[in-house]
Amino acid sequence: MMLTQADDFLAESEILHTAIASLSDSELRQTTQFKGWTIEDVLIHLHFWNTSADLSASDEAAFVARTGGAMASLKQTGSLRVFENDTITARGAALRSLWIETARDIAARWRDMDPKTRLPWVGPSMSARSSMTARQMETWAHGFEIFDLLGQTRVEGDRIKNIVILGVNTFAWSHQVHNLAGPTTVPKLTLTAPSGAVWIFGEEDSTNTITGSATDFAAVVTQTRALADTALLVHGDIAQTWMDNAQCFAGPPETPPAAGHRHRQNR
Repeated sequence: MMLTQADDFLAESEILHTAIASLSDSELRQTTQFKGWTIEDVLIHLHFWNTSADLSASDEAAFVARTGGAMASLKQTGSLRVFENDTITARGAALRSLWIETARDIAARWRDMDPKTRLPWVGPSMSARSSMTARQMETWAHGFEIFDLLGQTRVEGDRIKNIVILGVNTFAWSHQVHNLAGPTTVPKLTLTAPSGAVWIFGEEDSTNTITGSATDFAAVVTQTRALADTALLVHGDIAQTWMDNAQCFAGPPETPPAAGHRHRQNR
């Protein structure tokens, strides 16, 4: 069985690489709308966790040592940035090349991995399929601030379904991480894919509904867009609370961007 998510992760990485391939070192240090990160910061972060995921499948001891250091740094400084920057020392064009070449290498090797293989992670273990989906999700989500900064609109594909499913599967987590009572019934989602296909998730007969584009839904659950800045139609208290607090990624609770804060810039 082929791990198709490896190809989706690679496609996401290649699309982002195309957008930044011609940028100079100084242009790679431009500041995005995400927490003051530069494009270079984004690449360091992506490369750090891409290679950490790869270590989880090839060298568990090295994975534990690296992530243990990262978590210790997080506890001490309140941020992963220092540890990531100290671990990944390449910068500028060299960093860009290292990131994309490593992503290509990882995808080529993971493609033939059993999707159900259990791998260690920070917290509970996860399947190889989930690990690759997480790498695609992070590449897509952090790519958003780069496309916004460059004034570009990313060409989406139906590979985004992996991120949508991750968003649906973290319905309970989105409540838990924000210390909210967790409903047991997932609202009905009717989402239009980039291809025009319609994807339906959740409870068919639910009075709580979310309707709109799959891209808008993915943007909300990855906290790359405020709900108010999308065209999603949300009905019902359960659906509204979820979309107000959606968080499909691990870690401490994060506050979604304020309306109008994350947007494509005019260049």
